[in-house]
Amino acid sequence: MRIDRLQKEYDIQIRWIAFPLHPETPEEGLTLEELFAGRNIDIDKARERLRKVARELNLPLGERKKTFNSRLAQELAKWAESKGVGEKFHRAVFNAYFVEGINIGKVDELIRLSKSIGLPEEGAREVLKSRRYKEEVDSDWNYCYAQGVTAVPTFAINHQKAVGFQPYETLKQLLKNKGIKKRY
Repeated sequence: MRIDRLQKEYDIQIRWIAFPLHPETPEEGLTLEELFAGRNIDIDKARERLRKVARELNLPLGERKKTFNSRLAQELAKWAESKGVGEKFHRAVFNAYFVEGINIGKVDELIRLSKSIGLPEEGAREVLKSRRYKEEVDSDWNYCYAQGVTAVPTFAINHQKAVGFQPYETLKQLLKNKGIKKRY
């Protein structure tokens, strides 16, 4: 992935920030047609753009028909990050959502994903039941609103942003513009 390559070439740290992507989505999810009803969005064209980006990045991509609420997944991700396996969890959720079309708003699915990367089931259940990371996710959402973030992914460094799936060269230029030097 482009970010992995940038991390190898530049002295940067990646910090995931939770973004309120369709927070109104009910637990059972919405079809993409329901989600975008009344908006001038060609779903087939949007899918094709996403497929093109996935091919360029060599990322797997399924034929997702629905969108699901990611709030609980974001809270569990904060816990996974605190346990040193945040990147693994983010990748597991990506695969579940974008490849398998799994409802990541369901507690049992999140527990399964947690266990798949070696996190204890009872710990994951406690985090989701107690909503221990709710305030951290709320803080991230407020940060996104304050920074004018409107889409994912958004890459930001010192208040300069690149929105969407950007080419490697664009992200590299963002780092250069901020004075970040290559490691070698």
